[in-house]
Amino acid sequence: MIVGVDHENSIDKRLQARPEHLQRLQALRDQGRLVLAGPNPAIDAEDPGDAGFSGSLIVAEFDSLDDAQAWADADPYVKAGVYRKVTVKPFRKVLP
Repeated sequence: MIVGVDHENSIDKRLQARPEHLQRLQALRDQGRLVLAGPNPAIDAEDPGDAGFSGSLIVAEFDSLDDAQAWADADPYVKAGVYRKVTVKPFRKVLP
């Protein structure tokens, strides 16, 4: 699993980098490796508007943690300065 934590007030950078970020996620999906992915709204709302997001979660299959880390390090949100911290950890799906 990959957990990205946003810098505060990074919504503009997030929106700018979003198409490339989604393209990489869609490639994982097309390869059958994406389990789930999505952002964490900064407030309890489907569309947080100007409040933006506090981070993201990606659960995907990689051959190793090193491969997952390399993929995460190359994320457009990292390059654009959206994420202030990225954590890559093993994940074992139990349910459903």
